[in-house]
Amino acid sequence: MRRWLLITLLCLISSSALAATEYGKVNWIYDGDTIKVAGVGKVRLIGIDTPEKKDSPRDKYYLRNNKLTRRTLRKIGRQAFEFNMQQVKNRRVRLEFDHEKTDKYGRILAYVFLPDGRLLNRLLLENGLAAVYRRFNFRRKTDFLRAEQTARKQHRGLWQK
Repeated sequence: MRRWLLITLLCLISSSALAATEYGKVNWIYDGDTIKVAGVGKVRLIGIDTPEKKDSPRDKYYLRNNKLTRRTLRKIGRQAFEFNMQQVKNRRVRLEFDHEKTDKYGRILAYVFLPDGRLLNRLLLENGLAAVYRRFNFRRKTDFLRAEQTARKQHRGLWQK
């Protein structure tokens, strides 16, 4: 009886671990922090925020806190979009999930791993093309804050002088 219970528990644990990871080919890039993955849907990169390609109410945050111009925000928004095009468009990626699997808009929330194992969310931070989305807690928040801090110190992207 104990052995059966142990086997059942192991199966449940392994199946929930498998459910926490999905794979798919990126077939559309919406912007710097949102992509579309075939078989999965619209995916919002967890823990980051990139400027939009067009003027947005979110600009106030960047303009107030970073002393940037709208023109610079549009430029960085385009750079984040182009970075994603280069890194993941038409490539198979691995999606890893956190506490919440979807946001209030129905988008899938995920960490997006490139075929070589690098984390797209973190790469955008390292290059100054994104800021940490501080409003919610997520598993990699401390690491993401460190990556953003490094980009700030190096005056990359959003943190340029």
